[in-house]
Amino acid sequence: MQKVIKTIIAAGAAAMMLTACSSGATPSATSAAPSASTSASSEAPKIKVGMAYDVGGRGDQSFNDSAAAGLDKAAKEFGVDIKESAATNGEAASAREERLNQLIDAGYTNIVAVGFAYAESVKKVAAANPDVKFAIVDDSSITADNVMNLTFAANQGSFLVGAAAALTSKTKHVGFVGGVETDLIKSFEAGFDAGVKAVDPSIKIDSKYLTQPPDFSGFGDVAKGKAAAEGMYQSGADVVYHAAGGSGGGVFTAAKAAGKWAIGVDSDQALTAPEDVRSVILTSMIKRVDVGVYTFIKSVHDGSFKGGTTLFDLKADGVGYSTTGGHVDAIKDKLEAFKADIISGKITVPEK
Repeated sequence: MQKVIKTIIAAGAAAMMLTACSSGATPSATSAAPSASTSASSEAPKIKVGMAYDVGGRGDQSFNDSAAAGLDKAAKEFGVDIKESAATNGEAASAREERLNQLIDAGYTNIVAVGFAYAESVKKVAAANPDVKFAIVDDSSITADNVMNLTFAANQGSFLVGAAAALTSKTKHVGFVGGVETDLIKSFEAGFDAGVKAVDPSIKIDSKYLTQPPDFSGFGDVAKGKAAAEGMYQSGADVVYHAAGGSGGGVFTAAKAAGKWAIGVDSDQALTAPEDVRSVILTSMIKRVDVGVYTFIKSVHDGSFKGGTTLFDLKADGVGYSTTGGHVDAIKDKLEAFKADIISGKITVPEK
């Protein structure tokens, strides 16, 4: 970009056009990405950010969309030049590595890898490109000066929605649908179970994972999510929490058909899910991936970037629960009491 600017200045041009690149795994990703011309900046973009989404990409109404929201906010404030790409179901780790390298080769030297599935690839590519700054969401295994690890206390947020499920259930039977059986998603389940049991130890909890590693399609298979939730509702559960990314759309569909409750994840899904299922979303476990992504880009913009792990927990408002629809208004005082006890250390939420 600097070479282009110098050429224009040397030619005595009076003005220059602002451009921003954006590409994604789907047409919607391309059209949704903001351009520098719509940002608040009136100068050429100073930061080039490559966004490597997990399966589902921008438009998954959950995890990836939360990351995209942080990217969009930073783009508006700092005039960021963006290039986006997304993982596909069943792809090999080498494909994720290639995606990161393609972003770097295109000049995007600040990379956000959305999801722990990128850990192996980020570790390798970051070591080979020490001048490139990376942020990886939901992974703390990489120790490098040029890698910022954005982690979230999902177990704490899941505890609160587990309590909400228990306080709402009339059948004393609830369920959990996990996308892929990994340590990260198990922490969602552990927190959910602990929240349920804190309210009533006698409540029955069903649990189902859609796929096993290295098959990560469980984060993007609506049909599997629907089938898992249907089985739980048919067996007596009346509230089902999903930590399954795009597969959660199937859980909502099953809840609507059964006339039961579902709990969303990552984003406030009562605002993002299709309108016909929003009424059955009791609450959502909010994981502020947007805050993490924005924090990374802001640190690059401010010159304060530093590698290492940052934890976004309840105390930092990095996780929480949504109140859209007013379905948890009657139990909010109890949820807030649990929240205060977790922040104070009175309650320690398990991760496994």
